[in-house]
Amino acid sequence: MHRELATVAESSRRIAQEGIPAAFLKVDVLSSSNPAVAGPGDVRIGRTGHGDRELTVRPQAQGYTDLTLRVTGRGGRTATATLSYAASARVGTGAFATRYLTGSADSSAAVDVGGGYALVADDETNVLRLYDRFRSGAPVKTWDLGPALGIKKEADIEAAARVGDTVYWTGSLGNNKDGKYKAERNTVFTTRLTGTGADTEIVFGSAYKGLREDLIAWDTANGNRYGFAAGTAAGKIPKSIDGFNVEGLEFAPGSRTTAYLGFRAPLAPAVPGGEALVVPVTNIDQVVAGAAEPVFGEPIEMDLGGLAIRDIRKNAADQYLVLAGSWAADDNSDPYALYQWDGVPGHAPVKRADLPTTDPGGWEAVVRVPDLRVPGAGVQLITDSGSADLYGDGTEAKDLDHPEWKKSRAAWFTLN
Repeated sequence: MHRELATVAESSRRIAQEGIPAAFLKVDVLSSSNPAVAGPGDVRIGRTGHGDRELTVRPQAQGYTDLTLRVTGRGGRTATATLSYAASARVGTGAFATRYLTGSADSSAAVDVGGGYALVADDETNVLRLYDRFRSGAPVKTWDLGPALGIKKEADIEAAARVGDTVYWTGSLGNNKDGKYKAERNTVFTTRLTGTGADTEIVFGSAYKGLREDLIAWDTANGNRYGFAAGTAAGKIPKSIDGFNVEGLEFAPGSRTTAYLGFRAPLAPAVPGGEALVVPVTNIDQVVAGAAEPVFGEPIEMDLGGLAIRDIRKNAADQYLVLAGSWAADDNSDPYALYQWDGVPGHAPVKRADLPTTDPGGWEAVVRVPDLRVPGAGVQLITDSGSADLYGDGTEAKDLDHPEWKKSRAAWFTLN
């Protein structure tokens, strides 16, 4: 089994001598505050094409250390800097490749924007981040959409779906973890993409902040079939088997207007072994634009082996992958699996892979669906690691001091 230490440090430090090109400066590592994690001998110093230095660390153990660097310039003049470094535990998953997306530990939704890049949201902020999918590191660009949405607290973004150059994003629509209603979470909004890959830019579109109430009214009018009113009542925890929590969003086959809302809770019926729930919104484009009230289609119940929906993603050929996990899990303590589906109501999904649950973080997002007809097709998934103790000191990742230490894991898996 391939295992390697997962590491992260402050992304960069700028030290320069006026009039002296960076290529002429000498850099060495003087000391480490915790050699058991990584000592000077564990650091390799390379050069970038611009003459900057790039440090690669081979850590020996999980934990933290401060690496003291010395830069020597013309005339023997020196300067020192401290690089705060952290190494998380070795991972031993069945993934054939792993990368780390730093700057946030709570990744919750992702959209492929071409050129090997993806837009990633998290459920603790209203920031969208653009990452190189194939490299570990910080985002290339970020956009804080809080001001455009008119909110200061998080919208609890949990899912996204792209149609053309428009991306739809939705909050969980449920209560917070304490069972309290927070209006910010009742948000569905759009962004418009320009450019691709590293040149991607986004422009805020429009937002709708009433879908939760619409869903409750629809369910009530249909005999409280799914218990949405009770699942959103004051004091009700959203991540319960009979709660209310949206974590999947994707368009129906061949449609640019019908969106599938995938529920983490409730199950249907809300008992162990119940089926996962999808509710179609047949005019999502008009709803978010403020041009019409939502029209809901016939709900879809699918057998995911008692698991709920954590994400839904399709490709241009209308091949779907459903990321299934527990309605309750905040970490990889419960089963996760990937199911293939054709998006047609009444057609049963087929399991393609069981996902490992031995490492920190819960599987949360499917970045891109490959051609599922190709044997051994690979798919990249991203974790929400916000509740994980990445560095062995009891601190949840979302509460870490350095933004660079907050990270989500992006891993590739082969489908059976």
